[in-house]
Amino acid sequence: MSLTSTRGDRGRRRRGARRFTRRDRIVLGVLLGLAILIDLFIVWGPTLASIGLSFTNYDGVSDIGWVGLDNYRTAFTEYPQFWPAVRHNLMWLGFLGLVATPFGLFLAVLIDRGVRFSRFYQSAIYLPVVLSLAIVGFIAQLVFSRDQGALNALLGRQDNPIDWIGDPDINIWMVMIAAAWRHTGYVMILYLAGLKAVDATLKEAAAIDGASERQTFFRVVFPTLRPVNIIVMVITVIEALRAFDIVYAINRGRNGLELLSVLVTDNIIGEASRIGFGSAIAVVLLVLSLGFVVTYLVQELRGEKNR
Repeated sequence: MSLTSTRGDRGRRRRGARRFTRRDRIVLGVLLGLAILIDLFIVWGPTLASIGLSFTNYDGVSDIGWVGLDNYRTAFTEYPQFWPAVRHNLMWLGFLGLVATPFGLFLAVLIDRGVRFSRFYQSAIYLPVVLSLAIVGFIAQLVFSRDQGALNALLGRQDNPIDWIGDPDINIWMVMIAAAWRHTGYVMILYLAGLKAVDATLKEAAAIDGASERQTFFRVVFPTLRPVNIIVMVITVIEALRAFDIVYAINRGRNGLELLSVLVTDNIIGEASRIGFGSAIAVVLLVLSLGFVVTYLVQELRGEKNR
């Protein structure tokens, strides 16, 4: 055996899989164990507790009594705010997913092309992301208020003002626009990071093959953004279905702004104190969230395998 092959074998052994010592395994076990315990305690513990309580008539004071599916039957058939809240949550999901998200992608593409003052635009568009939805709700009140709102003043409607957030036929759209103002900046930053990571040689090869900028984006660039698309979709579903702060800050989620999260809050910590019934609505919200996220992820994984 030559000296060169001997050195090569030693080098391959050195570059092989590193064996973990007993100390390494203890450290990894402790770190992973703590993370799993915290996750179980903060996330899955309350989730499983809510699922269990949804089958009871628990009110926080009296003994827990098993009622089976009565809470769900009441919510589906006798609770008048339930179906409007479901419809509004789906409207939020559609608006953020079909309007705010594509607009955030559009802004990311423009900034990635190197327009003038791109740093300023990037900072200005991202600025609302640092605000909580409650603060966005207060800002929406300043803009859409009937008597002293900036929008009516801008439109010259002081004599005949439009009640943007008091009219149940239009207030949901005004609130979704305010929420999209915040969501767009978040989506833009995520896609901008993805666009910066795209290999420039792919674009050059497409240009050499005669592809236009539009064809290059949709057939070359956008498919490489698949990991970012998954992250954006999951975030969009979470933002749409957990929305609470902004509508509660405006009118406590009533008069056309009902959402499932508001109904959960009103029933669990409100005057009704119907913890079992509120937990049933929370489980419905959980199922909706998991349904959209899991369906999308399964389709994405199948598409990845087919490639």
